[in-house]
Amino acid sequence: MSTPRDDVWRAATFDAERARLTGLAYRLLGSLSDAEDVVQEAWIRWSRTDVDVVERPAAWLTTTVSRLGLDRLRARRRERTDYVGPWLPEPFVQPLGTTAQGTAGASADPADVAELADSLTTAFLLLLERLSPEERLVVLLADVFAEPFGSVADAVGRSPDATRQLAVRARRKLRDAAPAGPPGPRPRRTEQLAVATAFAAAVMDGDVDAVRALLHPDAVLTSDGGAHRRAARRPVVGPDRIARFLVNLRDRLPEGGQVDAVWVNDSPGLLVSVAGRPYLVHALEVSDGRVARQYLVLNPEKLAGVGRDVELS
Repeated sequence: MSTPRDDVWRAATFDAERARLTGLAYRLLGSLSDAEDVVQEAWIRWSRTDVDVVERPAAWLTTTVSRLGLDRLRARRRERTDYVGPWLPEPFVQPLGTTAQGTAGASADPADVAELADSLTTAFLLLLERLSPEERLVVLLADVFAEPFGSVADAVGRSPDATRQLAVRARRKLRDAAPAGPPGPRPRRTEQLAVATAFAAAVMDGDVDAVRALLHPDAVLTSDGGAHRRAARRPVVGPDRIARFLVNLRDRLPEGGQVDAVWVNDSPGLLVSVAGRPYLVHALEVSDGRVARQYLVLNPEKLAGVGRDVELS
């Protein structure tokens, strides 16, 4: 006997997919707040749908979130042409005790968990910015979430053959756009955390020489202050410039700031709060025992979601 599809079943089915749907929407949009809005709209549509005629609820929800996200991404891309300075995705901040992709479930394949975690990094989300909205969605559905091409084609509104060609073109763009320098294979989380902790201590001590020594020779720092906070309008390149930039930033922090070590998009990082409110989020990517790429988000609009309990996979 099949399970009756009453309101309890409807809510339980959606809740079982919520973390995956939020993870898809976040990677697509680069914004937690937008991702949550899209998932909420998908719930409204799901609550009004005759679920008895839905053969595959997970596929239906994935397609709905994909199409809603695609519409929002197209609109956001048009708005972003006037953005002040470098654009960075809204950071996904987790406490240090959180394991990588903890929401993926204890029975998840470790390789799948690692791939999902890698697809959360700021570097990967920035690479996705090189793609058209449709290409971005196809890569996420096919390569990150392992959706069959028939379902991917349905989500983007194209034939399976055309969708495969879209995927080929998108993968080529990603390969061509990938930075030539570090980082290579990601170190273990314990190693990343040890390097990041030493680096943060050097910055907070104002020790320019110690900061410089912990930076990779090809280090790059990108900061996003939007229209409301002072930030570097271009990436800061090289250990000497980055060391001086960070120590100067440390000297300009408001008094009474609290610094907490956190995970930022599955990389070690820092959360600086002032009067209990997030002031900046600093993500560090470690390569060869040193800090390579760094991403500094100061735009208050992108920090509004820090501290909220958001589950995504």
